[in-house]
Amino acid sequence: MSVRLRVLGAAHTVTGSCHMFETERGRFLVDCGMFQGSKTVKELNYRDFPFSPRDVDTVLLTHAHIDHSGLLPKLVKAGFDGTILSTAGTADLCSYMLPDAGHIQESEVEHLNRRNKARGRRAVEPIYTQEDARRTLAFFRTVDYEQWEPVVPGVRARYWNAGHLLGSASIELEFEGRERLRVLCSGDLGPDAKLLQPDPEAPAGFDHVLCEATYGDRERPAITPEARRRKLASEVRDAARAGGALLIPAFAVERTQELIVDLVDLMDRGLVPDAPIYVNSPLAIHATEVFLRHTEALDAEVDVARLLHSRRLHFTETAEESKAIAAVEGFHVVVAASGMCDAGRIRHHLKQWLWNRRATVLLVGYQAPGTLGRILADGAPTVRIQGEEIVVAARIRQMDEYSGHADATELAHWISERLPIRRALFLVHGEPQGMAALAARVAAEHPEVPRVLQPDLDDAFDLTALAPAALGEGRPRLPPEAITRPDWHNDRSSFLLDLDEALEHASDADRRALLARMRAALRA
Repeated sequence: MSVRLRVLGAAHTVTGSCHMFETERGRFLVDCGMFQGSKTVKELNYRDFPFSPRDVDTVLLTHAHIDHSGLLPKLVKAGFDGTILSTAGTADLCSYMLPDAGHIQESEVEHLNRRNKARGRRAVEPIYTQEDARRTLAFFRTVDYEQWEPVVPGVRARYWNAGHLLGSASIELEFEGRERLRVLCSGDLGPDAKLLQPDPEAPAGFDHVLCEATYGDRERPAITPEARRRKLASEVRDAARAGGALLIPAFAVERTQELIVDLVDLMDRGLVPDAPIYVNSPLAIHATEVFLRHTEALDAEVDVARLLHSRRLHFTETAEESKAIAAVEGFHVVVAASGMCDAGRIRHHLKQWLWNRRATVLLVGYQAPGTLGRILADGAPTVRIQGEEIVVAARIRQMDEYSGHADATELAHWISERLPIRRALFLVHGEPQGMAALAARVAAEHPEVPRVLQPDLDDAFDLTALAPAALGEGRPRLPPEAITRPDWHNDRSSFLLDLDEALEHASDADRRALLARMRAALRA
């Protein structure tokens, strides 16, 4: 049996995870995720798939995060009528996450179309709607960990707990043939000592391994749950002394639940000032309900149910409840999506507080290039949010201890536990520097691994070849440099902020001269 792999996402970027496997008897996807980051990268979500959805038999879903599941409704809308295999936890989370993604797209397109109408521009359509997402849920079929499942004729799959998120999995594949071909897709791997989740699991001895490399160049100090809480406590106390809001942009699923469990625990023990905690995300509220239904799959040492029912928690689901938070004075905590500040209710809180020196913004997760979160993390003095210029006077702080991803040492250890890898290790789901660092580390520590590959978007490989290499078929949808750098939209926003700053501090004569030079440059 010949086996081809096409890398259709998460290539030199950490979003858009999608890998297609093709044999003579069928084709299937591992993940079908949404691209996030710069507008150039996000535009891929609106394009046609680089394959016919009607020809896909099955989707194997590693976990519920939108960068792995977010284009499933588009796939169904475009004609897919096969089966989506996932764990029960993943299916339960997707039942809220996918309709929420559809709602966000409908809302943002409605807002954009109002602006487009005023500017005389054509209306645009959402990638998919809430109804498209709800219809997609009927295609899910749940599987148990460590049980073989048929995928297409001649291929079977087995799910292993990846320790990243409720229901997350690494997926083992076996292809029939004269020699049985074994492949492992890591999915996203959780770090050691992750709150709520066990350590990742998987067997050893594969022909090929696809491994995520999100933090392939980053080392974290050894951390325990108590050390993480101590660091969070320090940040909370500093924010309380400043006297304003503590804004925590957080992914609605798991990151939010981890944070509120620790925040409530710290307040219960008197280690930080008591304060209301506003969970300002409908999706986070529903995800919390899912976690409470799956407590048997979580860390038995954490009393999740008690902590998530704390009187300090205020779950604000409606738009009116969200707006009412603006009237809260003094120190309070707001946990809201999105984690990269690129959408959702957190942007409204940032507009209200970024200019205020009493406020604190605590970034607790990965920030992709081109996102507002990355721009804040990089120290921008001003930003643009929904077309408005906002001065950044708030304290911008970062904590990596809540990351859902293994660091470089943990990734290297996970790879070593999968040996022998007989043909190739593919590094995916990482930025170039992270993949390059992890590739060099594997080459130094495990020279017996024959090849360490770093595929580009849309690369194809023959997995039955003894020495797989990119086949060089067709043109990629985006060149590597368009994926790995901030795009012209980011440059435009930065330029407009610089222009406003220059005009603000110039005399009238200098302003006219500057604008004249710019007009001349535009005519040229």
